[in-house]
Amino acid sequence: MELRHLRCFVMLSETLHFARAAERLEISPPALTKQIQEIERFLDVRLFHRTKRSVSLSSAGEVFLQEALRTLQQAARAEEAARRAGRGEIGKIEIGYIASAAYTGLLQTAIAGFRSSYPQVQLNLMEAAMDTLPLQVSNGSIDLAFVRPPVDCPADVMLTTLLTDEFVVALPLHSPLARQELLSAAALATQLFILPEQPAGTIEVGRRGRFVPRTMANPGGLVAVVTLVSLGQGVAIVPASVMETVNMPGVVYRRIAGKSIPGSIALASRRHEKSAVVRAFLQQLKQLKQR
Repeated sequence: MELRHLRCFVMLSETLHFARAAERLEISPPALTKQIQEIERFLDVRLFHRTKRSVSLSSAGEVFLQEALRTLQQAARAEEAARRAGRGEIGKIEIGYIASAAYTGLLQTAIAGFRSSYPQVQLNLMEAAMDTLPLQVSNGSIDLAFVRPPVDCPADVMLTTLLTDEFVVALPLHSPLARQELLSAAALATQLFILPEQPAGTIEVGRRGRFVPRTMANPGGLVAVVTLVSLGQGVAIVPASVMETVNMPGVVYRRIAGKSIPGSIALASRRHEKSAVVRAFLQQLKQLKQR
């Protein structure tokens, strides 16, 4: 028994007239009669009482009608769910991010915009160590990741730049260097550097100042980095967004003289993404980037 059998049965149950039911179904009366006979043969029960002048449901037919209606309704829901999933309107996306993506406001804007357009898509977000995120995208543990290049990526993962910014230096409040509004790279040569997750800014400061930075182990996220700076443990080269969002006692931020040291936030995604809902997120971000 197929859905077409149920549709024929329900239509005949509603009209109790073979010719009218056949017309609405856009089939011939003999074809409708055949469909009903096939159902009754399959169930081994009479669903209708038929005379030359009337058609009425049997007691078995009345019970079967309720279940047939439920089945057709569920089938309709399943069809609609499949279509919506195919359009990327429902589903789930696993997203990884680094803290500085949130400090820039980019993460919040991207998530809020997508939720507004696709309210029934479940978004699961987690902060993670940046060097682990591209691999997680590749192996399917997560679908997308907000990272700060440069970062090593497997061959099947690509990076799309979403936002560009610059690096600044975080100093202990009582450091003599804090008295200057603009610091040269060379002025930092004797400092101990606390390495954030993305060391590119620190490396570039050393290159410009012609010294090899003395560094201490990465303590974790940017808040942990700035905390150590506030405790007088050293200085740190951090994204400018941190200067605007992490207002911690005992820390001052200063810009670095010369051409700004560029940084960026990028999205790590699979090159050949199959999920419609993930593709919808990527398309939404593309539109956001173009504004």
